[in-house]
Amino acid sequence: MKANTKPAAKTPAKTGGKVNKAWLHEHINDPYVKLAQKEGYRARAAYKLKEIDENLNLIRPGYVVVDLGSTPGAWSQYARRKLSPSGAAAGGLNGKIVALDLLPMEPIEGVVFIQGDFRETEVLQALEQTLAATAGDRKVDVVISDMAPNLSGIESADAARISDLVELAVDFSVNHLKPDGALVVKLFHGGAYDPMVKLFKDTFKVFKRFKPKASRPGSSETFLVGLGLK
Repeated sequence: MKANTKPAAKTPAKTGGKVNKAWLHEHINDPYVKLAQKEGYRARAAYKLKEIDENLNLIRPGYVVVDLGSTPGAWSQYARRKLSPSGAAAGGLNGKIVALDLLPMEPIEGVVFIQGDFRETEVLQALEQTLAATAGDRKVDVVISDMAPNLSGIESADAARISDLVELAVDFSVNHLKPDGALVVKLFHGGAYDPMVKLFKDTFKVFKRFKPKASRPGSSETFLVGLGLK
């Protein structure tokens, strides 16, 4: 979901219509960018999920995983490797992955993709129908959400946009997660931070927060993890 998720984070800063050279230099020399290229991930964001998962062992073979705000697909790529018996980027898959985003996503073997706006009722219904067709009556084991709004710089408006996406992810999880399932969301420090932390603590038995090493030093992003529905 990128019109209301994360294009700004993917787009080089511009000055006078030209790509900011400092940003480009930092991007090219970023060790996580280089590692992503070497290991076949579409974005460095894969290593944010990897660090969280390695700490908490969230994604396991046989699981049903939902990836919200999936494009360009790095988190889905990581999930499918965790569900592969051999950790491969292609081939057999022990589990199910359903991904959703507002923008198109290049196919990933074994990942069912839906293009649409998660805030729209008909898109949520399509996701639910796809889950039913893909996983039957099984509940979801893990919801991973890298959704984030386009930030305007107006704190009150940005807080509302951030809260809306996190609340939707939490609501979806309450309705579709297994009782011992997990939710991972991205959150930015600001007016929405404390209310969303409270929402997680009120919804889940265990609450964790992470600032992965792969997050850029100047980024205000934090990842919230909820384990086990109350």
